[in-house]
This record gives sequence, C-alpha cells and structure tokens, in this order.
Amino acid sequence: MDNIDKKWWMLQRWSDEYEEGVEEYISKAFAIKAQGNQICCPCNVCHYRYWQYRNVVRDHIIVNGFVPRSDKLLDLDINIEKEPDVTEEHDAILDTNDDIEGLLHDTMREGPNEDAKKFYRLIEEGQQELYPGCKKFSKLSFLIHLFIYKCDHKLSNVAMSALLGIFRDTLPDANLPKSFNEAKNVLRVLGLDCQKIDACPNDCMLYWEEHANATSCSVCKTSRWKVTNKEKTNGKDYKIPAKILRYFPIKKRLQRLFMCPETAKYMIWHKTNDSEDELLQHPRDGEAWKTFDKRYPDFAKDARSVRLGLASDGFNPFHNMSIVHSTWPVILINYNLPPWLLTKPEFFMLALLIPGPLSPGNDIHVYLQPLIKDLKELWEVGLETYDSLSNQRFDMHAALMSTISDFPAYAMLSGWSTKGKLACPACHYETESLFFNKSHKHCYMGHPTFLDLSHPGVVIRDILLELRGKETNQCV
Repeated sequence: MDNIDKKWWMLQRWSDEYEEGVEEYISKAFAIKAQGNQICCPCNVCHYRYWQYRNVVRDHIIVNGFVPRSDKLLDLDINIEKEPDVTEEHDAILDTNDDIEGLLHDTMREGPNEDAKKFYRLIEEGQQELYPGCKKFSKLSFLIHLFIYKCDHKLSNVAMSALLGIFRDTLPDANLPKSFNEAKNVLRVLGLDCQKIDACPNDCMLYWEEHANATSCSVCKTSRWKVTNKEKTNGKDYKIPAKILRYFPIKKRLQRLFMCPETAKYMIWHKTNDSEDELLQHPRDGEAWKTFDKRYPDFAKDARSVRLGLASDGFNPFHNMSIVHSTWPVILINYNLPPWLLTKPEFFMLALLIPGPLSPGNDIHVYLQPLIKDLKELWEVGLETYDSLSNQRFDMHAALMSTISDFPAYAMLSGWSTKGKLACPACHYETESLFFNKSHKHCYMGHPTFLDLSHPGVVIRDILLELRGKETNQCV
C-alpha cells in the first residue's frame, strides 16, 4: 500500500507526514475539544482516559502511536476508517462479567472536575495582557500584587477602589476591575474568600447555621448588635454586629495544592522520599505519625491524604503595648510538605481570626466550630479533588495530627487546666504537687523521678523538699 492511500496515523511515526498529521490533529482538537488547555490524550497508552496539555499530547502520539476512534473524532471532521481488529478487540472487552458500573464511575472521575475547570479557566483568563503591549504583568498577577500591596501598607477598601480608579483613568485600555469588590470576585475562585460570622460579645455562641437569623444570644440574652453605633445606607439604618469572627475556608485552598503540578508533587513527598539515616527530620519519622498509620490504615494508604497541625496564640495587632487587646489567629500547618517548605509563611493557612479585645479563654471552642465542621467532613466524607500529577480525581481526606501552642494556650485548646493541683496534662490525676502556704503557690517536685540522682532536677527537688519541711515546721 502506498503512503498516499494510508491515513497519517498508519504511517511510520518517524516520517514527516506522520508529524504533519499530528500537528493538524492537535490544532483541530484543541480548537474544539480543549477544556482548561487540555484534551483527552488519544495515544496508545492514555487511550482517551487522561487529560493532557498540548505539548504532552504531541509527544505521546509521536512516541506511543495514535488510536483511531470515530466516536471521539466525529466532531473534528476527520474521516477514520476502522480496522477490523480494532472492532474485534472492542467487542471482546465488553464481556458480560465486566463491572460496567465501576468502569463508568472510574471514567467519570478522570480529568478535571468542575472546581478545577473554573480554576484553570481563571488562570487562562488571567494570562491576558494587562493592556496591549504589556509584557511584565498579566491581569491576574497585577491584581495579586495589588492585594499584597494593600496588606503590606494597610490600605482600606475605599482606598483600594480609589487606586483602581486612578489606574483605569491613567491606562484607559487596561483590563482592570472597577472597584475593590469586583477585584475580590475575580480572586474568589482561587479560594481566597472570607466568611464573616457574627458572634456574641460574651463568647457564648455564634450566629451561624440554625442561629443565623437570631437577634440575641440564647445563653446570656445579649443583643447581637451594637446599640449606639449605626450606619445609614441608602437612607436605611444598618446595624453593626457587636463581634465578628472571620473564617477563611480551607477546602478550596487544599484543593489548589493538588491542582498545581509543582505543589502536587510536594504533597506526596512524605511517601515518595524515604529517609535512610533514621534521623528525626520530618514528622513522618516520629512515632506519632507511624502509630497513626497503624491505627488508620485506610487513611494512610493514600499518600495524598492531608495531615495538618494547628497553631494558635494571642497578639496585639496595634503595635502599642499601652492598649490591652488580644486577637487570636488560628493557623494550619501542612505536614505533607517537605521540611524546607513546611514552615514557609506562604504555605501557612490562616483559618480563623478570632477578634478581641479579650482572649476567648475556655470559650475558644465556640469560635473553632466552622473549622471543626470542615475538618470532620474532610475526615469522614472526603472532598473530590483533581490531582494534576495523575490526571485523576480522588476523594481527599484530612486529619488534624497535633496542636502547637504555649502552655496557657494549650489549656484553652485541650480543655485541661494547666494551673493548680493537677496542672500536668500528661500525668493528669497522677500529678504530684505541693502547695506552699507562705507563697500560696503550687510546686511540682515529684516529676524527675526517673532521672539520675546527680541530675540538676533531682538536686533542686531535694532542696525544695527540704525547704518545704522547714516551712511546715515553722507553721506548726
């Protein structure tokens, strides 16, 4: 058979005619079938099962060969003559004992899901030039830089809207949003939104879910609103909440880590890179990690399961020590990442911002409710996520492995008092403590029990016990 009578995919893969046919096919396929700069790869290995980018599809077809399927290429106006053996193989695959339901389920879970498509669509739209001829910034990168500038210099929302107006007047051809709220809507698809939840000023409850429409606290009966402060909008009084909790949802941000190939490979680093020196270099080398894997093998068998740590502490946001104010951020740390990225600020996830002016104290659990709800759903149900490395969807699960805090904050997070007679959260009711009558303080001297007699801790304990005996004798 001459080359003229053959279709391009029937020619030798190293021929010029074959490469020209590949280029023509890819141009038509991406013009019609592309979703997020990807199509189902028609090579002999992927076989229309995996979504790939343009350069990957080209390499696959040249290296692995092309699989002709008329149902996939009907919309491309390419006439394909099926070979008999292809039809026979197709009929042989459709055996009556096959799990058709499972096959359909697996097929539907390949390629980007709706959230991933929206994300890739936003990235694609954001790559357009800021204005004709601009090479340094795209629309999306400019907006991100503008948001960083706002945070660094503490600009208000009104100032940001005015600044955008100045840019629009200066650069009439620039593709910029008209206001700050419109700019936020552009970036909301990235998962950078914030939920404002009203709270009782006495830390009793959140006006959330079944209490979303309540006007007063069900515990202390305090009003939800500030009574003296009101704002007028369009001639109407707008009530100002007495206290607002800001929650930054974590689900979309965790999904984004798997949608980007660069970060997706780091999310499974703890499984793909085994340490050979047997040193404690990463949380995965600790006994807590290994014990958790043994207790929950279904969670541990998927390297993409996310392990998190929670850190929280109070700080004064006003940089003025004369003002007593305590705002509590709650930050999640991603333990899946390698040690050189694990503590980088850009990988910290701010989940909650608990307002002041006073510390939430033992009522911090009230403010943790939205975060705990999402963590429970991620643990029990999972979240469908697109993995850009394997080009497949999977149910992402997450677990909270540990908390990081100082000793007073530990008492708030754990619910165990770190003061008084039973202050040790490890020993609990077996805590050995003594109370000094003169100083009215507790002392914990019985805990260096397993140390050598020459250890400084044991020496200090003996001295304190001796002083305790003298104090008791004086009191008698």
